[in-house]
Amino acid sequence: MAIVSTKAIVISTIKYGDSSLIARLYTNEFGLVSYLIKGILKSKKGKLKAAYFQPLTQLNIVASHQEKRGLQSIREAQVINMYKTLHLNIVKQSVVLFLAEMMSGAIQEEEENQPLYNYLEKAFLWLDNHDNISNFHLLFLLNLTKFLGFYPDTSEIHKTGFHLREGTFTDFEHEKEVVKGEEILQFKKLLGINFDTIESINFSKKQRQDLLRMLIQYFELHLGGFKHPKSLHVLEAVFSR
Repeated sequence: MAIVSTKAIVISTIKYGDSSLIARLYTNEFGLVSYLIKGILKSKKGKLKAAYFQPLTQLNIVASHQEKRGLQSIREAQVINMYKTLHLNIVKQSVVLFLAEMMSGAIQEEEENQPLYNYLEKAFLWLDNHDNISNFHLLFLLNLTKFLGFYPDTSEIHKTGFHLREGTFTDFEHEKEVVKGEEILQFKKLLGINFDTIESINFSKKQRQDLLRMLIQYFELHLGGFKHPKSLHVLEAVFSR
């Protein structure tokens, strides 16, 4: 058994028994790790508090890791990069729950990937510090595909269709799984931009919904076992106001 210290981002938690949690954290040092946190829901004096394990919270943890063990254990946790708005603003709360669910299905690697960790850390801090965030989730998901290995090949971006399974642009618009027309025009607006410039892009409610459903389908085609997010309808309801 080794005692380790690492930064970590909370992906999801589920209740275990009456007083414990199983938390899935994306860590800077070890990739995705599941932890059993015993008694956290009843303890009021311990070093671990349930509030630390809200989705996307950024932590420093001290943990016990044992090889070939499915559930590791956390000894200490400290919130870092404390959010000011992410868990208080109703719109951002909906984005957080949706993105946490998407990441829970998409990120499976149990090994270090510091570029991915750095991307998540900076992206969520950007979300916390900005108000115009209606397109954030679209660019976040598109950029996430860079780290998962299926970012669109833009070498022929001038073509009029995008083949979702192949991840390439094409002129063969009649083929199955090819996105074309208005949808592809809007999709191209997302390519090559960063979060600071996304505020200048205007999508209608329908365009935003169509793009999001396209991106979800893209994930489904490239990730085995990926499940359609249950929280999608909540997010769409928030952004349709």
